[in-house]
Amino acid sequence: MRSNAIKFKVLSAVFFIFLLSFLSVKPGFAIYDPLSRPNNFYGIHILFPDELDDAAKLVNSSGGDWGYVTIPIQAKDKDIDKWQKFMDDAKRLHLIPIIRLATQEDFIRKGVWRKPDFYDIIDFANFLNSLSWPTKNRYVVLFNEVNRSDEWGGETPDPSFYSQLVDFSYKTFKDRSDDFFIILGGLDNAAPNDGVNYIDEYTYLAQLIKYDPNVFNNIDGIASHSYPNPGFSQIPSANKKMGVSSYKFEYDFINSYTTSRKPIFITETGWSNGILPGSVIADYYKMTFEKIWGGDKDKVVAITPFLLRSNGGPFDIFSFYKNNELTPYYQTFQSMAKVKGDPILDTVKVLGTEVSSLKDDVRKFPNNAPEGIDAKFFVKLYFKTILGLN
Repeated sequence: MRSNAIKFKVLSAVFFIFLLSFLSVKPGFAIYDPLSRPNNFYGIHILFPDELDDAAKLVNSSGGDWGYVTIPIQAKDKDIDKWQKFMDDAKRLHLIPIIRLATQEDFIRKGVWRKPDFYDIIDFANFLNSLSWPTKNRYVVLFNEVNRSDEWGGETPDPSFYSQLVDFSYKTFKDRSDDFFIILGGLDNAAPNDGVNYIDEYTYLAQLIKYDPNVFNNIDGIASHSYPNPGFSQIPSANKKMGVSSYKFEYDFINSYTTSRKPIFITETGWSNGILPGSVIADYYKMTFEKIWGGDKDKVVAITPFLLRSNGGPFDIFSFYKNNELTPYYQTFQSMAKVKGDPILDTVKVLGTEVSSLKDDVRKFPNNAPEGIDAKFFVKLYFKTILGLN
């Protein structure tokens, strides 16, 4: 009898270890092609998490569901409660986040952003991996318009270093989770090539290839800033490199150097209401969505015009709200027919069962444990109990 009892205890302990391995091993999932499923490519660019409710009213209107929001996260803004609430709200509202990495503005030189470094990548990867995301694909954009000096610490843009940053980012994020979907930062499509403050975007892209021929295989997607330049005021055209069709030329150029096709995310676009009447902008949005962007749904995952709300300042010329009132182009955008997106949601499997909230439960569990006691304590306690040890 005693021999059977010991065998039972040993088998029970083995089963416990087996069960523990299911709970602790990171799921071996990977990104999926967002264009392989029904996709609501309508979206909007926001600046703050508390704008999500208003964003949902716009991008999920007129039959739409699971539209997109682009939002920047700054290097010094890693408040886990704030950003987990953002992710939870996005899930509740059926919004797919596109997180754009940002450093921080120079304290003295306003409008100049610190040049990113490898430490930023490690820190962002660790932080963003600690969050429970609403969807399986975790879309992350690698900084902003790096072909401009004011987005590069006031220094001359450096494609050589950025190519290294792309490679390091891809490996660092994927080491944490294969669900990270890494997107090349959008470039300024109107930047001249003066060799000091700006590099033309195609010269910049060519230099990325020169420094690292494999650089575009170290991304999963391409961000495009398809602004109607010059002056954010040009009529929509399907054939201009510097316009609402910039993405077409970027897509073709980059994918000529890849082993698999990389889709486009138009994370910024929009017309200046300081130059054009709101009614004209409304017509331009309708024309572009229907005749240009809408014709490339096999290439374009999301279109998130800049900007939902500006709250004054230099971005007011793009805002979908003016003086807290809806603009004509907001109303046109809202009324355009949309589809119900069907993204794969963020889930983990425990003994074959999908549990979407397990990660959040695990994250909060230590708050309920006695201070200073970790998982090893409970494992030791279990073995002492099951094996009858003192």
